[in-house]
Amino acid sequence: MSGLALHSGSVSPSLAACSDAAARLVETDIPARLDALRWGRFHTRVVLALGITWILDGLEVTLAGALAGALKQSPVLQFSNVDVGLANSAYLAGAVLGALGFGWLTDRIGRRKLFFITLSLYLLATAATAFSWSVTSYALFRFLTGAGIGGEYTAINSAIQELVPARYRGWTDLVVNGSFWIGAALGAVSAIVLLDPALIDPELGWRLAFFTGAVLGLIVFVMRLWIPESPRWLMIHGRPEEAERIVAEIERSADIMPTHAHPTIKLRMRTHTPLREVAHTLFMAYRRRALVGLALMAAQAFFYNAIFFTFALVLGDFFGIAPEHIGWYILPFAAGNFLGPLLLGRLFDTIGRRRMIALTYAISGILLVISGYLFAIDALSARSQTIAWMIIFFFASPAASAAYLTVSETFPLEVRALAIALFYAIGTAIGGVAGPVLFGALIDTGSRTSVFAGYVFGSVLMIGAAWIAWRFGVNAERRSLETVARPLAATE
Repeated sequence: MSGLALHSGSVSPSLAACSDAAARLVETDIPARLDALRWGRFHTRVVLALGITWILDGLEVTLAGALAGALKQSPVLQFSNVDVGLANSAYLAGAVLGALGFGWLTDRIGRRKLFFITLSLYLLATAATAFSWSVTSYALFRFLTGAGIGGEYTAINSAIQELVPARYRGWTDLVVNGSFWIGAALGAVSAIVLLDPALIDPELGWRLAFFTGAVLGLIVFVMRLWIPESPRWLMIHGRPEEAERIVAEIERSADIMPTHAHPTIKLRMRTHTPLREVAHTLFMAYRRRALVGLALMAAQAFFYNAIFFTFALVLGDFFGIAPEHIGWYILPFAAGNFLGPLLLGRLFDTIGRRRMIALTYAISGILLVISGYLFAIDALSARSQTIAWMIIFFFASPAASAAYLTVSETFPLEVRALAIALFYAIGTAIGGVAGPVLFGALIDTGSRTSVFAGYVFGSVLMIGAAWIAWRFGVNAERRSLETVARPLAATE
């Protein structure tokens, strides 16, 4: 295994450190011990406290889509379809910049500190959205909400990858990312209740809807107090003793004590990784993996954001569905999106990453062309259109989740968070920010053929990404992160 050597002695506590003129050296078996763990209460807490980020994002995105009709009818805001698209693009632009800034900080100061910084920003911004008084103020608060969520992506994906054992990593990551759709369901239910004019004034209802995310975020804030810093990050950043203590506590909670030798890795500890080295790592040493990550991120970002952010507009403008009924159509759509990763996720650990990523991307693209054509010739009702989307996104959801999985596990630990941020940012900027505005404009034409053209473009992106994944993807299933991508600090 690259960078790993079997520990032949019986050294305990399993790490040995020494000093030289440049930096401390550490030989540790912490990565192997983390990967050797069986699933336990600790891992369940990690998934609940960190994975709920995607529930928050799903809630935010769904509210933005489900509330589109109410925002257009609001006597204060009076949004047009283009205004809805611009506000959604502001959210995505915030997520892009938030991911970049907070991603850099995540690699530099640690995963745990960023958990709380990004969540606090999200809480304040989503609560402020409820007090929007104009298109500009609404877009600004959505931008800040997106910045918090974008920062969450980098810190959370990094931590989950580094804390979950290798044999569970693929399925766990896909299910966690797929939990976005639990948030989508919560958002849909909130919209159903809060936009019902028989229960509450819709002008007040859409404002109260945004407080749903703030309340959920407060609960998450408390849950995150349970989660430690990543031991893998600590052992590189000059804190091996703390890393050892955390791993020992995890082993005790799982009733597992190391009784045999594990492979070790020798590392030269560092305080940070210079940006020049980051750039060289991402775009020179790992340029093929960078191509794969960028292609997967951009394709799924356009595919998802263009369609889902305008979900309510299509149902309203082409099928005549009232704003207060949109939530009923989002619920089955959300179910398909969550069931995809849940039921197909284990295949990414058994059949393998490359095969499953290529397959799910290709199927998603092909099915969208078929359903788009049926939409263009007016062969679908609102119900059958929703069923078609449900089937498409049963495959597209694990495909999109696999994009985050690919980027987070195929680059070295020292640049992991920034790699996630960078490829998420570039992919979202290319595929996500432009998508809602483009589809908003296409829907405004009132032409089904024009909307179909947008669907075809999204399909081409997905099928192209499938080919790139098949041709250049990495077989990372069930392998230690350190063997998939050797740490930059490794000395042998």
